[in-house]
Amino acid sequence: MRKQLQLVFIPRNMSYEIRFVRNIVMKMAIAVFLFFFAFLFSIESLEASAGIKDGHFIQEYHEAYPIPGGDAANDARAIAIDGGGAVWAGTQAGLFVLRGGAWSNVPKVEPGPVYELQRDRQGVLWAGAWNGVYQISDKGIEKTVGIQSPIGVIGLLPNSMIAIGPDGSWRWKNDCWQRIEGEWSLNARDAALDDAGVLWIATGIGLYRWDEKELKYYFTDDELTYSETNALAFAPDRKLWIGEFGGIDIYQEGKRVRSISGSDGLPNYDVRALAFDADGTLWIGTGGGVARYDGQQWSLRHSRRWLLSDDVRGLALAPDGAAWIATAKGVSAIKRRTMTLADKEAYFRQILEKRHIRPPGFVEKCRFPNPADRSVFEPCDDDNDGQYTSMYMATESLRYAATQNPEAKERADRAYEALERLQTITQTDSFVARTIVPSDWKRMADANETISPQEAAERRLRDPRYKPMEKRWRLSADGKWFWKGDTSSDEITGHFFGYFFYYKLAADEAHKTRIRDHVRKIMDGIIQGGYVLRDIDGQPTRWGVWSPEKLNHDPDWRVEKPINSFEILSYLKTTYFITGEEKYQNEYKKLIEKHGYLENCRHPKSYGRSDRTHIDDELLALAAPGLMLNEDDPQLRAGFLDGLTWAYKTIENENDPFYNFIYGLIGGEDCHLAKSVEFLRDQPLDLIQWTVDNSQREDIRLVRFPMVETLQTDRMLPASERGIMRWDKNPWSAAAGDIQDDEGHYESCGVFWLLPYWLGRYAGFLEF
Repeated sequence: MRKQLQLVFIPRNMSYEIRFVRNIVMKMAIAVFLFFFAFLFSIESLEASAGIKDGHFIQEYHEAYPIPGGDAANDARAIAIDGGGAVWAGTQAGLFVLRGGAWSNVPKVEPGPVYELQRDRQGVLWAGAWNGVYQISDKGIEKTVGIQSPIGVIGLLPNSMIAIGPDGSWRWKNDCWQRIEGEWSLNARDAALDDAGVLWIATGIGLYRWDEKELKYYFTDDELTYSETNALAFAPDRKLWIGEFGGIDIYQEGKRVRSISGSDGLPNYDVRALAFDADGTLWIGTGGGVARYDGQQWSLRHSRRWLLSDDVRGLALAPDGAAWIATAKGVSAIKRRTMTLADKEAYFRQILEKRHIRPPGFVEKCRFPNPADRSVFEPCDDDNDGQYTSMYMATESLRYAATQNPEAKERADRAYEALERLQTITQTDSFVARTIVPSDWKRMADANETISPQEAAERRLRDPRYKPMEKRWRLSADGKWFWKGDTSSDEITGHFFGYFFYYKLAADEAHKTRIRDHVRKIMDGIIQGGYVLRDIDGQPTRWGVWSPEKLNHDPDWRVEKPINSFEILSYLKTTYFITGEEKYQNEYKKLIEKHGYLENCRHPKSYGRSDRTHIDDELLALAAPGLMLNEDDPQLRAGFLDGLTWAYKTIENENDPFYNFIYGLIGGEDCHLAKSVEFLRDQPLDLIQWTVDNSQREDIRLVRFPMVETLQTDRMLPASERGIMRWDKNPWSAAAGDIQDDEGHYESCGVFWLLPYWLGRYAGFLEF
């Protein structure tokens, strides 16, 4: 069952029951009284419903098998698996076999292209090459007699084999190839034998049906949707699936009964290979990755996350469920393993601890100088180091609360030490740095720069709020570190999110004393600065502005007005919760009663298509717990919840567990638990920020919605078909990842997954 949330989160030094009585006495209004009990009822209803039990699921993952020998060796044309489980790959450079995890060249096959691999009924492997056909069996490898020209298709006949190439067609008989005179096109692409012993031949100019008595040719529009046929496969119900350059046709008893294109769910029109697995799921090799279709649902495995190249040439399905795929840049395997969410959490946490914590304790992405070697990595700085470290601190605090594992508390303590250092390193009373790096670093996200007056004028013309920051990095007093200024509201929001959960769930008394002093410093600095975050130069940072003068009266802050109003109220409420000092509650009331900040929060983010950003969605999620789980006034709480519900409705169809679990935690109804678990399970194990480009897919439309700034998909794609997630990024974007950088260099720290997982565990949305 879910935890009693209203008993877990209570303002310091005052019990829930005392607050309840105090409010009833002070308000003495029957309407408020009834509303309060209605609210309690809704929370109890939430708690009474069961979470989703963790259980085993199939986790797919990719393993790359590049072939030694350069580009020609990795230009794979065909793939097959023999009876012993060895994987054979036909490539431009020749034939290779994978045994024991290592490739070896097959020297008995002369160097040159191998186009086709086919197993017969006895388990013998046949290889169609540039100079004929090779036979591979327990007896060894030998070149067969009778063909000296290229062979692109080898197919089964009722009691024999057929080979087709540009110079003719042959039948295997009496241990040699004998030419046959077939009137089909020699531009053959595939062949398949049906249960009646009829051979179907896919060619570049149509489809042929041959039973040695009759040859039938299909090529007209009423017979084939597209006449360039490339692949054939019989489904378990014995219908023939025909892969074409343009889509798929399905035949039954020699007639087309259905056609499939992008509008039906096929992601790519260029169909090159077809294979049905033991469960009846169709695997489709295309020019844009590997698609699957189980009769109801489509899925796509594309991008370097899943394949060495989206240029797929062949498929081979292994008995263990693995799919081996020949691509233009080598052989890929999409494998399966059984996991639970708890297993997956341990996997991601191990990666984070191994590669994503850098001195003096910050958590963010890392960089691989050589993407092929993940044993060598470099730490990276980011403008949001403080925010992500704070989210990690909250993650470990939630883990400690859910499990009482002392390791989780130690890691939360370590993260807090790093966050506290962001303030002390500035040698100011309250200012907080964005991030810290060792002073010998040469690679930083934003270097110091010199800005000419003309360039400053240009930037200010485009953005009157622009603040020149020539000196972003400053040397620490001890000379060991550089710290970065111009800290944003995003960072402060992330910090307070982490402080709230750490103080409540994981900090010991010694650390609680330190947090009280630390949070008091930051909040006092903001208040004394006129509700702005003042940098070391005494001026407001570019984004750290929460003042009524700016938010309520400066039109250039219209877009940030609602979200920044919500942020500052959350900071004040969190500081009041942590310190117990009434002055923060008084400031909170002043912003609400004198400056209308509650009204600003009725719609707590801008939602115009030119204004909208998922940064605001993330900030609302980070600010919501500190405000909502500490607010006991029913009218105020109802007003904030109405605003948050309005905001949540704009993103609930994105199936993001972080937003869903936060909304459920603060008392929102219908937070889509099943969709959240679906995301957590579907998220790939690979955290590399590969470029994932969905803009060429046939099964989606590109739109300028919900935002104008970038092309987006008209439907929300599964996590496994999108780029690595950050909650401040647009999940609708048609293309995501390190598009501007060489692929494979950067890896996510995984906090985007770990934080909602532990939120779900702690709140009881996920049961174990």
